[in-house]
Amino acid sequence: MPTLRLALAQANATVGDLPGNAARILDLASQAQKAGARLVAFPEMFLTGYPVEDLALRPSFQNASIAAIDRLAGDLLSNGLGELVTVVGYLDCIEVGASHLEATSPVNAVAVLHQGRTIARYVKHHLPNYGVFDEARYFVSGDTPTHLRIDGTTITLAICEDIWQSGGPVQWAQEVGSSLLLVMNASPYERDKNDVRKNLCRDRAKEIGCAVAYVNLVGGQDELVFDGDSMVVDPKGVLIARGSQFQEELLVVDLDLPETQVPDDVSQLSGLLSSQAPTILGTIAERLPPFEEIYRALVLGLGDYVNKNHFSSVLLGLSGGIDSALVAAIACDAIGADRVFGVSMPSVYSSEHSKDDAADLAQRTGLHLRTVPIAPMVDAFMESMQLTGLAEENLQARVRGTTLMGISNQEGHLVLTTGNKSELSVGYSTLYGDSVGGFAPLKDVPKMLVWDLSRWRNEHALTQGKIPPIPPSSIEKPPSAELRPDQMDSDSLPDYPVLDALLDGYVGSDHGAEQLISTGFDPAMVARITRLTDGSEYKRRQSAPGTKISLRAFGRDRRLPITNAWREGKP
Repeated sequence: MPTLRLALAQANATVGDLPGNAARILDLASQAQKAGARLVAFPEMFLTGYPVEDLALRPSFQNASIAAIDRLAGDLLSNGLGELVTVVGYLDCIEVGASHLEATSPVNAVAVLHQGRTIARYVKHHLPNYGVFDEARYFVSGDTPTHLRIDGTTITLAICEDIWQSGGPVQWAQEVGSSLLLVMNASPYERDKNDVRKNLCRDRAKEIGCAVAYVNLVGGQDELVFDGDSMVVDPKGVLIARGSQFQEELLVVDLDLPETQVPDDVSQLSGLLSSQAPTILGTIAERLPPFEEIYRALVLGLGDYVNKNHFSSVLLGLSGGIDSALVAAIACDAIGADRVFGVSMPSVYSSEHSKDDAADLAQRTGLHLRTVPIAPMVDAFMESMQLTGLAEENLQARVRGTTLMGISNQEGHLVLTTGNKSELSVGYSTLYGDSVGGFAPLKDVPKMLVWDLSRWRNEHALTQGKIPPIPPSSIEKPPSAELRPDQMDSDSLPDYPVLDALLDGYVGSDHGAEQLISTGFDPAMVARITRLTDGSEYKRRQSAPGTKISLRAFGRDRRLPITNAWREGKP
């Protein structure tokens, strides 16, 4: 049976960097050819980066993308890669006839490059309209099958959501009896996906009766992080190759491709298949354990945000608490401790152990630490403004925020916000105080998960024979904002195991008050927490972006009206 050596280029693109992404394609195509591959496939919209959001609507960007794909075809040829069939996702545009649309509209497209030209183009058939990227707002869909005829066998192309539906490419592949469904993806990471991608590929392979090759993007893009996890399954749905998570990789595998019927009007290529039995059977990377998977997502999301936006360093307040300790550990793992700057900002209410824990963290990780006492600044404010109670507490937080932003302006660091999803849900933060910053690594991480990840990170360090980065006392002590004497988070909020469970139902699953109460939550608590959550939307609208790891991340997936008279549990 003829054999195709296929390469899946699981790689990291930067949105808008057409020259840089093209250079990465040339480099990986060269590696694929050296490995003996005859066809190399790149992820969805790799040439432009993904998602491009409103860039898709700019004719100048559309034209630049189209020019870049044409230039890439020529560059592949001039670099001795013309014989390698190269499948690349990019932004294109098509003419449309509907009166309510312009003469051309953007499309999510794939180009097949060979011998210096584009020999085929496929336009995405199924457009998603969910929180990750509402493609239906930007793109129009295609309805023309794209098959490649190679030495008597047929390959059908598909893009991401196309594989989720039985119509379109799945149906076309069935109709012509394709030997391979090749799927280009930019599918972001979410925790608890339960391996749905592998199950989907398996089911489609058995449904069509052909192999399925699935190549996915890797890397961070604003709030999103793409985890790779590319794979190949055979016609029986058996996994035969799988890429690693959260790292670039060229996945090379030999596939037996039986002869199939010849579709009409398809691009035909010859001399690409071998009569040899498969010699590269592919490697199968093991999936990461749950906490390591989440932690790696947070590290990649922060690292790419910092590096792709050309920040030289990051700055954060170190209170000695668990949230700032975990953010510091993530930052050190993402960009190196030499680029991480911490500031201890003790007040008259700060405990000695909190100051000691901040210093211990700096010693364990090697990050830079300075101390800026805020008491003199708070006293100067209080001489001019007679503030008491919550206003006085918030003043301390705002002085800390101003201190961080002042250092950031002076020295050029990106300020990291250290608040977690539980706090963001109920508004347990001070606007323009502890919520200031340019990126929030824990924005989608509930408090209980903060503890879990911190314990995992320390245990992981021990298994490697290294010093655990997070002071044990930061993990063990009760959480406190330390804005008044003997303050504890539990003075204002339910215990975090209860709070996170309630928020998981309300925020994560959109359960109403009646449903929450029916599962055992106290009615008064439900009324209070849902009121706090709904009333804090104005704070969330002003919060920094942060890595999305759940199905319902604030800002991208879940938005409420700020002006909103609806109250859960009331008619």
